[in-house]
Amino acid sequence: MLRRRGVILPAFQIHGGVAGLFDFGPIGGRLRRRLKNAWLNHWLSEGDIVEVDSPTITPESVLIASGHVGEFNDYMSECNNCNSAFRSDHLVEEHHPNPDSLNSADLDNIITERAVVCPGCGVSDWSNCRPMNLMFSTQIGAMKGSRLAYMRPETAQGMFMLFPALYRHFRGRLPFGAVQSGKGYRNEISPRQGMIRLREFNMAELEYFIDPDVHIPHDFSPWDGEKFHLVQDPEFGEPISMSPREAADANVIRHPTVAWFMARTWDFLTSVGIKPDKIRFRQHEGDEMAHYASDCWDAEIEGSYGWIECVGIAHRGCYDLNAHEVATGDSNLRAWRSYDEPRIVDKTILSGVGSIIGPTFKSQAGLVNQALTEIDTTSPTFPFELTLADGATVTIEEDMVENKRVQNTEHGEWFLPHVVEPAFGIDRILWHILDHAYDETEKGGEKYTVLHLANSIAPIDVAILPLMEKEGLDSLAESVHRLICSVPNLVSYYDGSGSIGRRYARADEVGVPWAVTIDHESLSNSTATIRRRDDGKQIRVSIADIAKLISDNSLNQLF
Repeated sequence: MLRRRGVILPAFQIHGGVAGLFDFGPIGGRLRRRLKNAWLNHWLSEGDIVEVDSPTITPESVLIASGHVGEFNDYMSECNNCNSAFRSDHLVEEHHPNPDSLNSADLDNIITERAVVCPGCGVSDWSNCRPMNLMFSTQIGAMKGSRLAYMRPETAQGMFMLFPALYRHFRGRLPFGAVQSGKGYRNEISPRQGMIRLREFNMAELEYFIDPDVHIPHDFSPWDGEKFHLVQDPEFGEPISMSPREAADANVIRHPTVAWFMARTWDFLTSVGIKPDKIRFRQHEGDEMAHYASDCWDAEIEGSYGWIECVGIAHRGCYDLNAHEVATGDSNLRAWRSYDEPRIVDKTILSGVGSIIGPTFKSQAGLVNQALTEIDTTSPTFPFELTLADGATVTIEEDMVENKRVQNTEHGEWFLPHVVEPAFGIDRILWHILDHAYDETEKGGEKYTVLHLANSIAPIDVAILPLMEKEGLDSLAESVHRLICSVPNLVSYYDGSGSIGRRYARADEVGVPWAVTIDHESLSNSTATIRRRDDGKQIRVSIADIAKLISDNSLNQLF
């Protein structure tokens, strides 16, 4: 049905196709756009979160600093019989509870001991597994002047680069966040499970910057009646059901802001059609968690492929901002924290010996003295290179400096904010929406399919169906169709082909929530029949009111 109705189709199929690449057709493209808009609206409604947009091409230096160039790898095993390549951890999934945590030797041992066979040819003859970086490389510029870059594997790094602009936008006040949605690229070794693992995919990420020393008073009352299914790291306990407030208070979820984002994530998923009993939050195990994370939970959704991670919610600490500060020396990635009371601080600094610094460096003496006070040690190894504010470098000998004790009044300090990040896989969520919405039954001896999509993300809002295409019914139906399409954010389609029952079925199959039938009574009194997709009930309303009733989502109140 997804292929036939233009929802999701294999890309470049007439040229043999490419694993991990899919087209979204006229139905799927609109569905995904509405899902992304629903995600943006969900987070922008918080008031302290804004949308940004960064390039998808990222210079190598950025991804070296973030760790992606050195660490963004999966282990690959190659079949010596048919030369097919597979992710090593996928080959041993049935033999280990957490294959992501295994090193190359462990993976090779399991593959050998269990005689794991190749999914392609059925032979067990493997090369030793080796790491493969998952990023697509490219060049910025031409010929010798080109610069190595990569297609972004995530949107997060662009938002960290924008921290100074975000900090100014919010007038230097934490907490605040930024969201970004768009394409990501990962050169998967062996894409599988259809929409679950792609080489080009749609992601939506949020970076929320907080002061680690300030408690944020999150309001958990909207979820006090909701018990979330929490699968803890086995080191800490068995799966439990708790509200987000209870979990935060009991330190099951180790940071209240992580708990708050888990609750808001649950709100979003259920609002777009994910069944609540098919959602669970699984805590990363100690050997699974990213080295920079203090806590991380995956929102997993159950569907036709079992439990699949669709959202990751991580407390990233200050890892990213610190990594880019160290790599570039740029201190603009810090925020200012004012003290409640000024503090008198005694400290020892390196001070230049005036009788030597002046004659040696002449016009640069002031810059040298300033740079010396900013060194974080009073016992450097001599001689050493000192970088000045103007970018120049000078050599400092031992007789040029002395330790000096000073007393300063400090009104605050610069610090690196911490980050809580919810990262959403839009394509995975979309797949599960379709999975949960799909309803196939027998009707009149034939299969009858209905997609019970949430009205907010349905790709088409209403189908306009003339009872027949003559006697003026088609002209009136087309005018209603044009009227609805002229309303912002409403999408209508006209269908006059075949029996009215067949046309209802076609609309139900792609999740159109409302069908408007134009009949002879419509010509006499300007009313039409509106049919509701989910139960087939019908009412009659004024044609002039249809667009408003659909736009303000009040039609259900009339049934």
